[in-house]
Amino acid sequence: MIASNSASTVRFLGRTALIALATVSLAACGHGKGRPKADLAASRITTIGVNSYLWRASLEAVSFMPLLQTDSNGGVIVTDWYANPNNPNERMKVTITILDQDLRADALRVAASRQVNQNGVWVEAPVQAATVQKLEDVILTRARDLRRQASGVK
Repeated sequence: MIASNSASTVRFLGRTALIALATVSLAACGHGKGRPKADLAASRITTIGVNSYLWRASLEAVSFMPLLQTDSNGGVIVTDWYANPNNPNERMKVTITILDQDLRADALRVAASRQVNQNGVWVEAPVQAATVQKLEDVILTRARDLRRQASGVK
């Protein structure tokens, strides 16, 4: 009886040692020298198909406007017409396209349409270039802020 108990104890300890060795071996696989370290604040965060900082900043920038279409894989945001309550005879529509996976100024394109109400009919009107440029600047500044926040830098 004692020999049987002793043999099962040895088998138990042997299995335990084998499991511990396998666990240590598998844990070591994830810490190899060839594996790059994660950089949370990298300029290229693309789990959605486009740069996530530009995507989030773009959505925030037009959050007051109704959205008509969003495609995070293609990087396109299209708003519906928005009329400022302070100026109901004018409305704007915006299309934002994110062209790259990197956080760069040339990875963002903003286009805007403007209409004015003349005698009950909406008529196309020119958009000031400064309006589009200002929106691009707002988006890029916010995207850079989001990246800084991700890295823990104040």
